[in-house]
Amino acid sequence: MNAEDLEDTLRRLAIVPVIEIEYADDAIPLGRTLVEAGLPIAEVTFRTDAAAEAIARMVENVPGLLVGAGTVLSEEDVDAAADAGAHFIVSPGLNAAVVRRARERSVPIIPGVTSPTEIEAARSLGLRLLKLFPAEAIGGIRLVRALSAPYPDVSFMPTGGITPETVTAWLGQPSVVACGGSWIAARDAVAGRRWEEIRTNAAQAAELAADAVRSHAASS
Repeated sequence: MNAEDLEDTLRRLAIVPVIEIEYADDAIPLGRTLVEAGLPIAEVTFRTDAAAEAIARMVENVPGLLVGAGTVLSEEDVDAAADAGAHFIVSPGLNAAVVRRARERSVPIIPGVTSPTEIEAARSLGLRLLKLFPAEAIGGIRLVRALSAPYPDVSFMPTGGITPETVTAWLGQPSVVACGGSWIAARDAVAGRRWEEIRTNAAQAAELAADAVRSHAASS
């Protein structure tokens, strides 16, 4: 998958579950739950020791699931994600060494930014799809509107503090291709193996995403 294919897929799916997995054995049932609910994408964060193994199990055993590695902070993390078969990488900040390593491993990367300075640094690296993080805490929709004006060639995936109540407004912004959300498969729900709760959340998110995609298509 290249960066253009990733952006197209994100535009279509619109909402990305951001997930912490404590036990790799939970990866397959979680991945299958997301696919069955109509939201076949997951960003598995490198915040637990089980992350790389969880990604590998999802990639190998859950057909149709797009699996990303999140909270990738170092070149070593990039290698672990790539070795696990991650389809894309997300990082909370912009680290040129991490970007270069992801390119060496042929895995598209979405680094995080918060300001014009960081956007320009990302553009200088040839990046046009960026994570806005932590989205709500740093200014919310007003910020993404302000940043989009001077950088019309940049697309954003806001993450951080977004909820089912606010995601539609975020997805209504022309520069936003998708939103990351941790409410869909919260850490305690995953650890408790509350698959039906996660299925319900994912199905609701898929409906919100589909509505946003239809609305965008109608207005374009």
